[in-house]
Amino acid sequence: MASSHRIQPFYQFSLFLHLFALTLASSNVEEVNAFLTYYDQHVGDIYFSRATAHWNYVTNITDENSQKTVDADVAASGFIIDAYVNASRFDAASFSADIQRQLKFIKDVQNYALAVEDEDKFRTLTDILAKMSGNYGSGEVCKTNGECLALEPGLQEIMATSKDWDELVWAWKGWRDEVGRANRPLYIDYVDLKNEAAKILGFSDTGEQWRAHYETDTIADDAKALYEEILPLYKQLHAYVRRRLKKVYGDNVDLKSALPSNILGDMWGRFWGKIYDVVEPYPDATSVDVTPQLIEQGYTALEMFNVSDSFFVSLGLQPMPELFWAKSMITKPTDGRTVVCHPTAWDFYNRVDFRIKMCTEINMQHFLTIHHEMGHIQYFLQYAPLPYVYHDGANGAFHEAVGEVMSTSVATPKHLKKIGLLDIEETDYKTDINFLLKQSLDVIGTLPFSYMIDQWRWGVFAGDITPETYTEEWWKMKLDLVGVVPPVPREERDLDATALLHIIYDYPFLRYFLRTIIQFQFYEAMCNASGHQGPLHKCDFYESKEAGKLLGDMLKLGRSKPWPEAMEAITGQREMSAKPLLQYFEPLREWLEEENKRNDEFIGWEKTWRPYDTSSGTRFGPLFATFVMLLFVNQLVVAE
Repeated sequence: MASSHRIQPFYQFSLFLHLFALTLASSNVEEVNAFLTYYDQHVGDIYFSRATAHWNYVTNITDENSQKTVDADVAASGFIIDAYVNASRFDAASFSADIQRQLKFIKDVQNYALAVEDEDKFRTLTDILAKMSGNYGSGEVCKTNGECLALEPGLQEIMATSKDWDELVWAWKGWRDEVGRANRPLYIDYVDLKNEAAKILGFSDTGEQWRAHYETDTIADDAKALYEEILPLYKQLHAYVRRRLKKVYGDNVDLKSALPSNILGDMWGRFWGKIYDVVEPYPDATSVDVTPQLIEQGYTALEMFNVSDSFFVSLGLQPMPELFWAKSMITKPTDGRTVVCHPTAWDFYNRVDFRIKMCTEINMQHFLTIHHEMGHIQYFLQYAPLPYVYHDGANGAFHEAVGEVMSTSVATPKHLKKIGLLDIEETDYKTDINFLLKQSLDVIGTLPFSYMIDQWRWGVFAGDITPETYTEEWWKMKLDLVGVVPPVPREERDLDATALLHIIYDYPFLRYFLRTIIQFQFYEAMCNASGHQGPLHKCDFYESKEAGKLLGDMLKLGRSKPWPEAMEAITGQREMSAKPLLQYFEPLREWLEEENKRNDEFIGWEKTWRPYDTSSGTRFGPLFATFVMLLFVNQLVVAE
């Protein structure tokens, strides 16, 4: 194994344990406690250096900073692999449950497992991830007049606001042609190396490794059961949205078929909230979108962050620390730097430095996103006193759910009135339906999307989906599970999956599906603690110290306990359940069923129609033909 770039902080400690390495597994409690103490004293420094390098890269994308992320990952591998080797020397079964759990997480070295056998392969994997991230962060689609648009705000603004089918196809296709195609060969190599790392750790493939993080053998079946439980409500929403979109896009939408993915409000069709203006049930009722109020009242990004901070403080939770305000990136830089705008929360592993990276825009969606990202920061703050090995959510979904439960409370008309963004005394039936429909676009609308992503990746990692069929199977699953289709034909050379940030960032996606389920379990529990009476969708637990304590006590556990224990601590239950989510949206379900029945809607989607299939009767205007021609004549570019 190449070791020229390795650091060896465990070298002296390794000598202390060497007697056990060749002959037996140590069961000495003093030795394991000394090892765990040593690990906790040093791991923060290692991860701080790594986090700093990655932060510097995503807030200033350059080749130099990209190389520094690779170097930082390789440097960290020395410590992480030495810790893995030393942790493996102990007879874990002879220790307490807490010690067993700490050793288990230290040995879960993820991608670093490659460095155990071949550091060059680990460097290659790290370099691949950096290149895919660079392609994503610097990707631009250029018009024939020379104007080039990055993803945010340019292309995303088109996807969110344009009602021009041709323009939406141009942006949708251009992003995938440039980013997806550039990342395709990298992703093929990524899959091979990821699987090799998983096998070193005893897993059959990366999909099995990711599922193991949920500490239950039934997580795939559990997720499928939850998907099937919410599917009837999703199909009702899908049918209602389809008819409204038909009024805008004409023959490019078929009333019995899947939805074209370029008209759902963002680049990926993940969150549908930006099409609310098209699908609003009662335009004459009070609007529940406070974007105009945020603008009229002169809100700045900083003021939106301050309002969010005050929400957490009102619950008796911790305020954002001083370094958060000093070091976060909350607006897109104006100094010429290329950055990854996608909102993310960062833990720098020194118990004091926590940041958010976000190109904030003054609108309601970003107002809610700020609360979500601050939920991550609150989780960081609450479990900071624990040993570093426990610095994570009870499972991946927990971390995501904490932010979402805050956004759910903040989005209520009751809360928006309290903070002066909505002038309304009491909501009526029409306003309630408007509110629930708006909520459903980013909640119910995203669930099949979130479920499908890792179904595809698990198939890829298992070898059931080969590189030759990556794109074919991607869109087959999109059709079967989500009910969406591409607006233009896709080819083998395309890889639309890698035009999604989470895939090229190596993030398991099941957490986003499960978080949407459990956020409503958390929400129901916190509403009960706050003393809320009435329909669940009207609950705002703002200023409830009781709700804050219930949440805070769970957050303090980090991942020191299996997730069912953390779930029980806040909800009194040990299982994930869709019942609170379905209860929350029950008034909307009744309304959708009645509305769809009135319009004699086809519930579900047939699987033969495509918007680009002229034989199915679809007609395109001459402007679209011009766009298609120009896409071939004018080469779109990715800025390096």
